[in-house]
Amino acid sequence: MRPTQGFFRRLLLIVAGVVLAVTGARADSIVFTLTLPAANANPGDTVTFDATLLAPDDNWDAIYLNWDQISIDSPLTMDDSPFFANFPLYMNPGDGVTSTLFTVFVPLGTAGGVYAGYFEIDGGADTDALDNLASTLFSVNVAETGQQEAAPEPLSLLLVGCGLLALGRMRRKR
Repeated sequence: MRPTQGFFRRLLLIVAGVVLAVTGARADSIVFTLTLPAANANPGDTVTFDATLLAPDDNWDAIYLNWDQISIDSPLTMDDSPFFANFPLYMNPGDGVTSTLFTVFVPLGTAGGVYAGYFEIDGGADTDALDNLASTLFSVNVAETGQQEAAPEPLSLLLVGCGLLALGRMRRKR
């Protein structure tokens, strides 16, 4: 028995559906590059990290940048609000953006050393997707602060001077 023309049409539709389903199931991703993944800082500094995000040309649809996940070794703190302010809600295939991604604050009194951090961008095919699109590690090298003697305040110098004068007068009277 020979297959009919309707059989071939149905077979073609099934094969096309499988191919489209497999192609549509591929994970979305972006290319994520920090301009400077390792930064130097002193206690009291705020360090700015810039990044470039690229949506690959082979994606068929827009990729939504919905959320981020951040971490940094204590006592340093991160501010990720530049990500939400400077980068678009979604990127079309071939789109690219370079801007400030986040900042790191180094509190006064922070011990010298290397502090590690992590930044992840989550999103996907729609505004509800939270797939890991890209992530990167970074570090902040905090400079050692020497044990510097604090310069005396003028009032302290005045008090010490008055005390020395009083001691000198007491000696002279004896």
